[in-house]
Amino acid sequence: MTMLESQIEAEIPGLRRYARALSGNAAQADDLVQDCLERALARPALWRREGNLRAWLFTILRNVWIDELRRRKVRPDMNGMDESVDTMASAPNQMDRLAVRDMAAALAQLAPEQRETVLLVGLEGMSYAEVAVVTGVPVGTVMSRLKRGRDRLAQLMHGGEAAIRRVK
Repeated sequence: MTMLESQIEAEIPGLRRYARALSGNAAQADDLVQDCLERALARPALWRREGNLRAWLFTILRNVWIDELRRRKVRPDMNGMDESVDTMASAPNQMDRLAVRDMAAALAQLAPEQRETVLLVGLEGMSYAEVAVVTGVPVGTVMSRLKRGRDRLAQLMHGGEAAIRRVK
């Protein structure tokens, strides 16, 4: 195993989390990660050695996801019946399960750009600069999307309108 392959292997858990958050389906997430890894390993020369490997991989994964969304618009997926929930090693208690369900529902209601930014920063712990590289937008746009996404999540999770801020 080369040095690059071992570095890529270390990023797989984060790629899987992000793919699962994007797709909402474990099988589809695994397919996304596999496609991402195939592209990365087939074209290692495209990674700039001085660049951020993690951001490069997440960019590939995001592009694979966008390609998949475009493909679905042209040819809708007829396999919507297989939306089973993953089995967990130990079942969470009822309150945890409800909290996870509510968070997933709230995330699903965010605009795709906001959801993507919230997941990359909150779930993956990426810096604003890394998210800017992955999404191809300026850092200021990342910060704006994150702020609006967090505000909307708070509003959705607390079941009411967000507090109105007054500027004096």
